[in-house]
Amino acid sequence: MPEENFNIIIIGVGGQGLITLTKILAEAALSEGLDVKTSELHGLSQRGGSVETMIRFGPRVYSPLVKQGGADLVIALEMHEALRACYYASPDSKTIFLANDSIKPIPSEKPLTKNSIIKDLGRFSLKTILVPATEICQKEMNKEVLAGIYLIGFAAFKNLIPLKSSSVLRAIKKTIPEKHLELNVKAFNLAQN
Repeated sequence: MPEENFNIIIIGVGGQGLITLTKILAEAALSEGLDVKTSELHGLSQRGGSVETMIRFGPRVYSPLVKQGGADLVIALEMHEALRACYYASPDSKTIFLANDSIKPIPSEKPLTKNSIIKDLGRFSLKTILVPATEICQKEMNKEVLAGIYLIGFAAFKNLIPLKSSSVLRAIKKTIPEKHLELNVKAFNLAQN
């Protein structure tokens, strides 16, 4: 059990399953006896607009909102979106960025390069981990939408979150509808490698 509260930002665009990922992590934390608060902030999420969710868990959580520079972990489902979460990151608080190594072009904008995004993230975090989650999920299951489940599996198996991987897996089984469960469990387990 963590001695202090742990703060996570999950950021992406509508349709990537951010709300579901937040529910899974909240359920896993609750199953371990932790106090949990969540919040979601989204605009045009149903049209591919930006979405961010927050989850805080620990011995006692009083607010669902993560303060400026207060994130322990930022899970970004797309690299451009990771930049929007810099407000919550700080090298002083040892924020880790776990980002899907995927860039979706923004219409009528010059695309940023991975190197420029990594350089910008480096101003706010001492550790950025890029994972080709979309590529792996597309190759292994023909479903890039499973990238978020893969990323929380990666976070659990690599001890980036203070939750047992078995608790996260149980939460997936409790949260995901039966017809989608097998693929989600497979995506989660793929992250062990």
